[in-house]
Amino acid sequence: MFHDLTIATSLFLLAASFFAGFIDSIAGGGGLIQLPALLIGLPKSETAEVLGTNKLSAVFGTTTAAALYRKQIKPDPKILIAMGLPAFLGSAGGAVLASKIPTSSMRPMVLVLLIIVAIYTWFKPDLGKFENLRHQPRQRVQIAGLAGAVIGFYDGIFGPGTGSFLMLILVASLGYAFITASAIAKVVNVATNVGAIMVFGIHGAVIWQIGIIMGIANISGAIIGSRLAIKGGSTLVRKVFLIVTVALIVKVGIATF
Repeated sequence: MFHDLTIATSLFLLAASFFAGFIDSIAGGGGLIQLPALLIGLPKSETAEVLGTNKLSAVFGTTTAAALYRKQIKPDPKILIAMGLPAFLGSAGGAVLASKIPTSSMRPMVLVLLIIVAIYTWFKPDLGKFENLRHQPRQRVQIAGLAGAVIGFYDGIFGPGTGSFLMLILVASLGYAFITASAIAKVVNVATNVGAIMVFGIHGAVIWQIGIIMGIANISGAIIGSRLAIKGGSTLVRKVFLIVTVALIVKVGIATF
């Protein structure tokens, strides 16, 4: 295929990208599948190259999912811009520092936050079932902007759990239903991916051929996952969200200890 990949490795990466797009389009967490697959499939590549290629592939599926959600769900454009633009800038800034700050020091904090997210969601079964917006419109925009900048920076510098943190802010703090929160999160994820890709690309840390080919598989998974999420509504998204968050806790916990 490309980059001295065997046929078996190529098929492995394509399958991983497909399932990553499927899961990510419903509740985030596609990196749980795709990033480890890239680390296994590209053992000779630098970590920055793997991260950059992962972002490139992911942006294809995330953009597709965002477009499909927008056809059925119409979030407030002000929230999309208020959260997406700071997320883009934050992610670019995080990507600049990604090679300078040891991510191992962040894992314990991220692990604790993910556990809190999982417990909070589990003990609130009606959370995000229906839309019940909180705060005045101006306050919602301000909260969305601050959250976008912070989570975007985190996504650029580290990444695991970005979807979970976005969803929790949108559902628990702003009062969106899970299905609407997922639609907004996809737009914000496009922004964070593009911001990171720009930085990684400038530094030559993206394997473009592999990222684009995997991106096509990612799109296929995103189409199926988005349609399933729209059909299943907030109930399905909440279930997948909890599964993904618990899986992230296990992954980060193993890496931490």
